[in-house]
This record gives sequence, C-alpha cells and structure tokens, in this order.
Amino acid sequence: MENKRRAFLKKALSAGAVSLAAASVSLNATTTSNNTSGVVVGRAKKKEILYKKSLHWEKFYKIAY
Repeated sequence: MENKRRAFLKKALSAGAVSLAAASVSLNATTTSNNTSGVVVGRAKKKEILYKKSLHWEKFYKIAY
C-alpha cells in the first residue's frame, strides 16, 4: 500500500514539474516577443500606409485647422 502511494506521489510531482516548466516557457516566449509598450518589433513585408489623401481627409483638415 505504501508503494502505491509513493508511486502516485512520484508521478504527480513529475507531472506538476513538467506542466510548470511548460507554462514558464510559454509565458517567457510571449513576453519577449513584445516590448513594454505593446508594439510588436519585427520586419513587415508590406509597406504600411498611414495616410491616404482623400476628399474626406481634406474636409477634416479644413475643419480641424
């Protein structure tokens, strides 16, 4: 009976250690890919267009200034 308890404790502790290691690795991987401001650092294949001249933007800028 004592051997069954010891075997169960060994299995439970090893499974807990494995899950703890996996959780810490996944947590570390997610925190290192982003910097503190939440912006992902990397190279994009597409050119990012922030402003495209249009009639609506012209009206907005005339009203805003």
